Amino acid sequence: MSRRVLVAGCGAAGMMAAIAAARGGAAVTVLEGMEKPGKKLLLTGNGRCNLTNLDPKLPEKYRTSAENGSLNEILQQFSVADTLDFFHSLGLLTTEKNGYVYPYTGQAGSVLELLLAEMRRLKVKVKLSEKIRKIEKQEEGAADRWVVQTETWSYRCDCLILCCGSRAMETTGSDGSGYVLAKQAGHTVAPVLPALTALTTEKRKFLAACGGVRCPAKVMLFDGPDGEQKFYLQEEALNGRSERKPLAEDTGELQFTENGISGIVVFQVSRYAALALHSGKKVFAVLDFLPEIPPGELERLIDQTVKRYEQTDVSVSSAFAGLLPKKLLTALLDHLKLRPGSAAAGLTQKQKLQFVQMIKGFPLPVTGSRPFSQSQVCAGGIPLSEIDPVTLESRKASGLYFAGEILDVDGPCGGYNLQWAWSSGFTAGHHAAGF
Repeated sequence: MSRRVLVAGCGAAGMMAAIAAARGGAAVTVLEGMEKPGKKLLLTGNGRCNLTNLDPKLPEKYRTSAENGSLNEILQQFSVADTLDFFHSLGLLTTEKNGYVYPYTGQAGSVLELLLAEMRRLKVKVKLSEKIRKIEKQEEGAADRWVVQTETWSYRCDCLILCCGSRAMETTGSDGSGYVLAKQAGHTVAPVLPALTALTTEKRKFLAACGGVRCPAKVMLFDGPDGEQKFYLQEEALNGRSERKPLAEDTGELQFTENGISGIVVFQVSRYAALALHSGKKVFAVLDFLPEIPPGELERLIDQTVKRYEQTDVSVSSAFAGLLPKKLLTALLDHLKLRPGSAAAGLTQKQKLQFVQMIKGFPLPVTGSRPFSQSQVCAGGIPLSEIDPVTLESRKASGLYFAGEILDVDGPCGGYNLQWAWSSGFTAGHHAAGF
């Protein structure tokens, strides 16, 4: 008799788990609390669904409180190559740009439709609007190992796979209820915090002046007392090196908002700010607006520009118009108490050095991150120490498996989190079916 497997959640990890279990011969039922499946999948990659990433160092990019060896076991069982083979076998054409893999159609709906079609082919039952309220393991020797209670029905199964998501983008169904169910089975939950999201900061006047500006930048996060911001500017920005290792750093497009900073470059480091703030530390972001130009070279460039206009009344805003977006340049000059209309030729050596410092190391105290509803994923979740690193079965309760965002694993933007969903979903479903 085939195993009865119940999958909680019909997102990316849940659908993959259901398919893997059904292909392994299990009788599979999926319970989804929302009225439609795959809501979050439809939003990934801005609706284009960044399936995976061809990064050869992909396994090293995931963040977790456990050693990466635990992740490697899972990622090897269903690799990037396996993911591509799987979707190609379903009839999905893919395209790649800079290592990012997308469906050729450019539509996340294509991926969802094919996953649901494969589930129908395998006779997987999908129950929508079935919110799980309670899970309970029966005593040893009982015919059914798990009882899953919803608002309307009681389901029985041999194995239960929790793929309920995290708390990110709650309107898609990831409301944190999976953590409650895991606790019912004896699991703990590492602090769940927003990740891949924007950060809120101080210096409202500067932010208001830069609102809407997009520009290349390097973002570095540091923790420590406020006084260390000044130390960084005075001692480190000009020599192009830091004696202190940042919590995280990344380079890419930065966007200023009315109350902070955003853009993928901020998303990539946001989890580290959230974790540090959660632990009671002060955090500040140091922004380098010209990351490709060393401080010494920028200093010479500014000296040359001032000399070029030393016999003129050309303003500083005009003289340096080629360096930075106008709104950002004006805001930096204002921060230095330099009138944009003042003559570039009148800049003192001290002012020129301060200008370089502002461009290469502008500090913004970080006050928090955007809420879960505006976060793509979460940091934290069910610790991997409580999960078998090969099968993803619970070490607290046999017959219970986990996959996807509910686990204490998160990756950067670019298809990494979907690859974790595919890899962990396959692994949990494959082993739940009896392999």
